[in-house]
Amino acid sequence: MKLHFFTAMSWLKARSATVFCCLVLLVVYLTSFYVRHLTNQSPADNVPVTSKGGQNQSTNLDDKLNFGARPKVVTRTSWNAPVIWEGMFDPNLYDQNHIQNNSSVALTVFAVGRYLDAYLKTFLTSAEQHFMLGLQVTYYVFTDLPEKVPNIKLGPHRSLRVIQVEKHSRWQDISMMRMKTISDAIESEIRHHCNYIFCFDVDQEFKGRFGSEALGDSVALLHAWFYKLPKYQFTYDRNPKSKAYMTTGDYYYHAAIFGGLWNNVKDLADFCFLGIMEDKLNNVEARWHDESHLNKYFWLHKPSRLLSPEYCWDPIITDKRDILVTRLVWAPKHYDKLRTR
Repeated sequence: MKLHFFTAMSWLKARSATVFCCLVLLVVYLTSFYVRHLTNQSPADNVPVTSKGGQNQSTNLDDKLNFGARPKVVTRTSWNAPVIWEGMFDPNLYDQNHIQNNSSVALTVFAVGRYLDAYLKTFLTSAEQHFMLGLQVTYYVFTDLPEKVPNIKLGPHRSLRVIQVEKHSRWQDISMMRMKTISDAIESEIRHHCNYIFCFDVDQEFKGRFGSEALGDSVALLHAWFYKLPKYQFTYDRNPKSKAYMTTGDYYYHAAIFGGLWNNVKDLADFCFLGIMEDKLNNVEARWHDESHLNKYFWLHKPSRLLSPEYCWDPIITDKRDILVTRLVWAPKHYDKLRTR
């Protein structure tokens, strides 16, 4: 009996320490978030990228989109955001405008643990062939093994930054904590160098043009497995105790890709991280981790641009009648060998 008592007391102390640490971290992050919000209100940092006419680039270009080119798929949302499919846009028009406006793009990718050896080289070499060609691109590789990042030959106006991060014991924590890492990187570095950010999972390979037509103020990706399904089959988090809780939504978005202007991506990352931390305090974990929180964010803050599943396709899906161009594909998954429990 005495042994059980001491075991219980030890567990309570450990649990209390964990909750206290989460609470302290949450308070510190909320405070720093508020301070950054006040100090980031300078006009230079928060003016959107504009064309010479003074209007947002993407709005001007999107006036020329051919929404009727793809009658069998959704090309516009109920809030008038375009859904980008092959045949709707003139790639040269987008490229010329973004080159003239000196658009710059940060690509963030996490390659932690065994994922680095398994996927990173293919991801980077294929990105050099297809991602935002002609624009200024900086790759931000977050890894716990910086010495193992492959040496990739980069094209003109393209560079690579390696940032060391902690490896968490559970893959779920790696997935969820990337939001804080992205937010911190935006604050410390990315916002000073790049207009736009795209955040990618590393277990993917570029196969075709992933160009400037994908750039927008706030960009979300339609999940390849869900874009044709009715809403009741969307796997939102249905647990009322979670900050990611949703009963309905517009679409089901895939967290393998999201992007936009740096300030909008930072808002998304901060929202998701704070929701994750509040869940941890309540001993809750969202169904699909950071993806569940991302879906909640885009339900409350509608994206200005949606990418069709052309931009992230799973080759296992047999019905690909809608996919005229495969731009990015899921790499084969070997979770049993790559993930820690």
